[in-house]
Amino acid sequence: MAIEPLVTGPVVVDFHAHVFPRGLPDLAATTGDGRWPSLVADDGDPRLMCGSTVFRKVGPACFDLGTRLAELDADGIHHQVISPVPVTLVDWAPPAEAARFLAAQNDALAEFAAASDGRFLALGALPLQDTDLALAELARVRGELGMAGVEITAMVDGRELDHPSLDPFWEAAAADATPVFIHPAHQELAIRRQGQPYEFGLGMLTDTALAASALVFGGVLDRHPGLRIALSHGCGSYPWVHPRLRYMATRGPGAVSAAHLDELVRRLWADCLVFDPAHLSLLVQRFGADHLLYGTDHPFLPERFAGPRDVITEAIAAGHGVDERALGANALRFLGLDPDRN
Repeated sequence: MAIEPLVTGPVVVDFHAHVFPRGLPDLAATTGDGRWPSLVADDGDPRLMCGSTVFRKVGPACFDLGTRLAELDADGIHHQVISPVPVTLVDWAPPAEAARFLAAQNDALAEFAAASDGRFLALGALPLQDTDLALAELARVRGELGMAGVEITAMVDGRELDHPSLDPFWEAAAADATPVFIHPAHQELAIRRQGQPYEFGLGMLTDTALAASALVFGGVLDRHPGLRIALSHGCGSYPWVHPRLRYMATRGPGAVSAAHLDELVRRLWADCLVFDPAHLSLLVQRFGADHLLYGTDHPFLPERFAGPRDVITEAIAAGHGVDERALGANALRFLGLDPDRN
């Protein structure tokens, strides 16, 4: 499959962006559990709610197709990969209720993408707290809905990603090279200081690093060589801590070669949402320039598209090893599409 760029020059693909679609069931109202998210969008003050508590104020780009497309056009984004807002991944919820909520969200995101004339590609979500339900929804996401892949949390219902109960999911994802995007959702559990700037500045990066360490050192990548996995926020703090983890893993009983561990890391992909061009040189060293992705966290960062893209273009200009493939061609290749025109 090939994606036609809208203008001449390198195609630009925003891989890391979120949509909270209208019309999802309000399970907080029906279950009494205030952790369930919902969208209030019809009173002129759009906001995401958890029960009766305001989780986040949002603009119309979070849920409105026309606004979203206009913003992409204004900033030269050809295509955007839309994924669920992390608070909607509900890995803590009772399995049947999670399956109902996520199925409704997957339907809505698939419809949102279908109405965009190819501009949006959607990632679905799975009720990973129940293996059978998750595998059934994975088959529906990839088959009936034709979604581009799935987004999962960095930890599932208190289980790290190398937990044996998740192995059937990894096996199924590897079988057809389903693109898997890992996003932090439990940053408050990864650090000892809560609130901001700590959860955003440290918690999200630590949560993501723990996920990557489970994949590399917990045997997930070894057991399932067909996996295609990208991690958000530059893979968190993992690029920096990998040498220390590697040092200990190459010693004592069950030691693994450093070269093998480095090879596993280079099978991962990471977005470039790191706020500093100098950081990208280390991401190139760990993952390779062909495994870096442009991501904006749209619509949740005030810089929208220019700030994250400037990090890449400044890194290219500074000779940090990044190249223009990070702006779009890499994302198309990660998704199994055709980037040859770039």
